[in-house]
Amino acid sequence: MAYYQNIFTQVQVRPLVPEQGVPVSTDNRIGKPFNSYLAGLFGNSQIGPIYGGYIGILSGVCFLIAFEIIGLNMLASVNWDPVQFVRQLPWLALEPPRPEYGLKILPPLNKGGWWLIAGFFLTTSILLWWVRMYRRARALKIGTHVPWAFASAIWLYLVLGFIRPVLMGSWSEAVPFGIFPHLDWTAAFSLRYGNLFYNPFHMLSIAFLYGSTLLFAMHGATILATSRYGAEREIDQIVSRGTATERAALFWRWTMGFNATMESIHRWAWWFAVLTTLTGGIGIILTGTVVDNWYLWAVKHGVAPSYPQVFGPVTDPLGASGATP
Repeated sequence: MAYYQNIFTQVQVRPLVPEQGVPVSTDNRIGKPFNSYLAGLFGNSQIGPIYGGYIGILSGVCFLIAFEIIGLNMLASVNWDPVQFVRQLPWLALEPPRPEYGLKILPPLNKGGWWLIAGFFLTTSILLWWVRMYRRARALKIGTHVPWAFASAIWLYLVLGFIRPVLMGSWSEAVPFGIFPHLDWTAAFSLRYGNLFYNPFHMLSIAFLYGSTLLFAMHGATILATSRYGAEREIDQIVSRGTATERAALFWRWTMGFNATMESIHRWAWWFAVLTTLTGGIGIILTGTVVDNWYLWAVKHGVAPSYPQVFGPVTDPLGASGATP
């Protein structure tokens, strides 16, 4: 029935007493819970309380330091003009040190030093947040699937900003902080190494990325489509089988050819998402260190065709007589 397309939450449950969750031995939860109408459109309307803890607070402080360093450098690049800062924000960047500084611990601040300091505090913040997630999972006696999924994303982050630059011997190989400058770096990186699309690990990463979006969208849509039968109560559906689970599983078996359970679909989605950044990081770390040109690598291994020389051999301008780099 067309009128039952419940994309947004139609009835928001707001208890008189805020839900505090599972009791814990050491309660460091801070903040007074409140309800948000906008949040309630997509899920539970209650915001907070959030668990504090010294690790979480330290992670937040490190993040704010990095955020401030990046923001003030971008503001300084437009002569401290707030109007131009807002106008040009997508194009502003905090660049890494130039190649001549190599892996110098602290080059001049205005020539990459601020980038290193911001990167240090941002990395510290992310790693502390991982520790926080792991410790909270252990304290609640649940699986550590979420922190290990987060670790896969951290792996790609570290490859781009730390591991590969160290292997290449220069911080200049790292990604700048900024929106469009980050995208420009990606495009230049692909062109420099013969088109990253021929990188087999990049192929895997894109396949898992598209697969993740498909799996998550189909799972979310299946639960929404059967929520009239109580499908959102997934744990209850596992223990006490109901109409929603049977209909959802039947739909998947009819359309996809296999029976997805409330557990197996999450396992599929978890692996697809984790392998997106895991394989992506492997592909990046091999670029420039093991393979200098992915197109030539693909031709050599029969992945890509060897295009004919339609206009004759191409002469490298630097190889011409009298040319200087």
